[in-house]
Amino acid sequence: MHIQIDRMHRNDWETVRSIYAQGIASEDATFETLVPDWEEWDTNHLPDPRLVARSKDQVIGWAAVSPVSNRCIYSGVAEVSVYIATQFRQKGVGKLLLQSLITKSELTGIWTLQAGIFPENTGSLALHKSCGFREIGIQEKIGQNDGIWRDVILLERRSRVVGV
Repeated sequence: MHIQIDRMHRNDWETVRSIYAQGIASEDATFETLVPDWEEWDTNHLPDPRLVARSKDQVIGWAAVSPVSNRCIYSGVAEVSVYIATQFRQKGVGKLLLQSLITKSELTGIWTLQAGIFPENTGSLALHKSCGFREIGIQEKIGQNDGIWRDVILLERRSRVVGV
């Protein structure tokens, strides 16, 4: 399977939204319960980098970053989101996206990438660790899904080229 990593465009939103909805439905990707509309999603994510993975002109995954704070001191710190369409998981799509996101984020001056992952999401944990993220802690019972308390494992990746 040939996979191309491209910049996400507004007209990719419906497919990106659908892939995000698959992640929400899994109940192991996010605390979110509803996919926001484009305007809300756009406002909450940095304009760059926003990437999609394509196979045969079909969007099969996406990755983006959101700021961790609006304070200027944290301008180089962002939270990572990586979502892959169900039928394309465990095929290397996530790794290509995350590696590209790391490279592009460094070009925009981001020195630290963070991720919060449910312990049950072993695939995402392995993906992030394979791309240089390290576990920095666990937020125990930080939030609930359907009345069940969930832990979140915190990971981070420091750039070796920005902020050194």
